[in-house]
Amino acid sequence: MFGFPKKTAQDSPSWTERLKSGLSRTREAIGGLFSRGKIDDALYEELESVLLRADCGVDATTRILEALRGRVRKEGVTDAVALKALLKDEMLKLVSTLEKPLSLARARPLVIMIAGVNGAGKTTSIGKLARYFQAQGKSVLLAAGDTFRAAAREQLVIWGERNNITVIAQDSGDPSAVIFDAVSAAIARKIDIVLADTAGRLPTQPHLMDEIRKVKRVIAKVLPDAPHEVILVLDANTGQNTLNQVKAFDDAVGLTGLVLTKLDGTAKGGVVAAIAYSRAKEGKARPLPLYFIGVGEGIDDLRPFSARDFVEALVD
Repeated sequence: MFGFPKKTAQDSPSWTERLKSGLSRTREAIGGLFSRGKIDDALYEELESVLLRADCGVDATTRILEALRGRVRKEGVTDAVALKALLKDEMLKLVSTLEKPLSLARARPLVIMIAGVNGAGKTTSIGKLARYFQAQGKSVLLAAGDTFRAAAREQLVIWGERNNITVIAQDSGDPSAVIFDAVSAAIARKIDIVLADTAGRLPTQPHLMDEIRKVKRVIAKVLPDAPHEVILVLDANTGQNTLNQVKAFDDAVGLTGLVLTKLDGTAKGGVVAAIAYSRAKEGKARPLPLYFIGVGEGIDDLRPFSARDFVEALVD
């Protein structure tokens, strides 16, 4: 069943508290480094080890440490506490390239195609996004294009019934046909946003990647400038493998944004820095926005990404 626990105002922690809780493992590891008084090679080595364990990746970690060493020399910093402030600043510079609001008003219907590997939280994220968009005053229609997994269709249908959202679904059939019908229905009904689910797939399966390309082409046949967004849902717990997923899906369908799920205490958080650096390293004309991050199973546990809030939670 696709349900969400009800919370009262008294027992619901703030978003900042939930984010800090989700990133607590990395924050505690980083925070413990700066209790010593001075900056030395041992501190840099320990910081490097912590960042690597946090899934920042070798490239992003190297870039951060080089920037810190340079600023310490230039600014004459000698105190470890001051180094922590520099670390927050350098992390913010890096991950702020991913911060960009998702524009909802540039088309009607705004067609958002959602992709991801099995288990990333793709279908659940669609439900949470629909609820978020409803809270922004938008009408939403869901396209159950994951026709290979009955549970995915059932999740969307149940969620739609509980929240008065139309769901276009079929018991079986071609995902492209389901999404074609959904976009056509949204146009006829003057719906604001279409969220199109697609079957989970591995980038290493060429025939499945070909199918998702077909879905994108079919959407364009109904609405020439659509899909307006192609968003990849990533599981934060997969660490550096997220970089491979981003590249493979971007090459296949031209991603426009990301959603990062499961920052719920088991994830390490540094993968956000790895994603930001990898895009810059690949020489992309623009960073790929991280539109939303998720910290738990609750319906309100998916929020727009704020670089400053994220860094404060990671390196406080």
